[in-house]
Amino acid sequence: MPERRIIIEGAHVATMDPSGAEFRAGTVVVEDNLIAAAGPGPQPRYRDDVPTERIGASGHLLTPGLVNTHHHFYQWLTRGRAQQSTLFEWLTELYPIWARIDADMVHAAARASIAALLTSGCTTAADHPYIFPRGAGDLLGAEVRAARELGIRFQPARGSMDLGESGGGLPPDFAVEDTETALAETERAIDAHHDPAPGAMVRVSVAPCSPFTVTGELLAGAAELARRRGVRLHTHGSETAEEERFCAGKFGCTPTEFLDRYGWTGGDVWLAHCVHLDERAIQRLGETGTGVAHCPSSNARLGAGIAPVPELLDAGAPVGLGVDGTASNETGQLGPEVRAALLFARARRGPAALTARQALHAATMGGARCLGRDGEIGSIEPGKLADLALWRIDGALHSTIADPVAALALGALPPLTLLLVNGRPAIADGRLTAADPGAIATEAAAQSRRLLTRAGLT
Repeated sequence: MPERRIIIEGAHVATMDPSGAEFRAGTVVVEDNLIAAAGPGPQPRYRDDVPTERIGASGHLLTPGLVNTHHHFYQWLTRGRAQQSTLFEWLTELYPIWARIDADMVHAAARASIAALLTSGCTTAADHPYIFPRGAGDLLGAEVRAARELGIRFQPARGSMDLGESGGGLPPDFAVEDTETALAETERAIDAHHDPAPGAMVRVSVAPCSPFTVTGELLAGAAELARRRGVRLHTHGSETAEEERFCAGKFGCTPTEFLDRYGWTGGDVWLAHCVHLDERAIQRLGETGTGVAHCPSSNARLGAGIAPVPELLDAGAPVGLGVDGTASNETGQLGPEVRAALLFARARRGPAALTARQALHAATMGGARCLGRDGEIGSIEPGKLADLALWRIDGALHSTIADPVAALALGALPPLTLLLVNGRPAIADGRLTAADPGAIATEAAAQSRRLLTRAGLT
């Protein structure tokens, strides 16, 4: 017998299940932290003593909670800088600032980042911190604490860099770790925070930063570590033309070939960006089941280009959506990436390149596949975790959009009436339930000033 029950009635339900089922005026029943039922029409009245909340959801779209597959929470403190820069120029300007972060700063940035994600319909977030200054405190622990405080499902990917300027890499030497330390600290993060249990709220991944910041030794060691510990692998790949030239000059191959050389393709790997892929790389990602975190707004902000999402989907590669760091996507929200992914694909390949439902699928089941959690989240099916987003689409901005899914994928981001994470409200009537947004903003601004002062910029 469950301890509590929520019945959501009358919404247009887009399940994102394998059949693509949708229910025009459907009902979804949540019992404790699981979806108990989903289908058309009203559900019968329950004749038991379980405390039950009924939510009338006419005029709403109900979807799975969105899944963010790539982010850098700490970058919340450095938004709006290097506005006309390429990726390498942007990184060169910001590395010296980021190298001065500490645990208090990261905690404040994580809370602000998570608040932005939750209020845009995101229930699961991967984050990729890769700068760990000596003496800065437990930065990953600060993020995990923030995630628990606000109630998001969290998948931090412990990043690392061991190829500094003196070794031919991009980051300054003071921003990198030695290889042995990077691997040891990554395993320590798994020991401290990874929960392999079904329904876990925190899972840790292994995530050397990128082909231009790491050695082959770190890539190989990280792949061995991840597979020995049964966790997933994540890194950046093929983000810019500059990265292509870097890999060709230093390694004599493309970024995908470089990663593949060290075991970084497969069903337990997902790569961020993948903008500059040749046909062989697309096929390799598809045949190995390597996932892709598509970050359309960040790629556009930095002028990197548009990822070949239709080709990746045709090849069989899982594709999810990502915000990327908020220093290159200042909204910090995942919901708008559904629209961006749809429009950018069509700008590149024409109006049939991607459908509204394919874009929503990338934000839900596609992301769940990238994170290895498609058996638990990403669709509205009985037995799955109750991570759900209830969007109001009968207001002035959406009431005349004929298709409820298109209201989300083509229209302005609809307001959230309810966001459930693990069966509990993280957003109710558009507002955070676990914290005051004003206090989060105030603390983030204060920590941003601290960081900029340390960096000599104020």
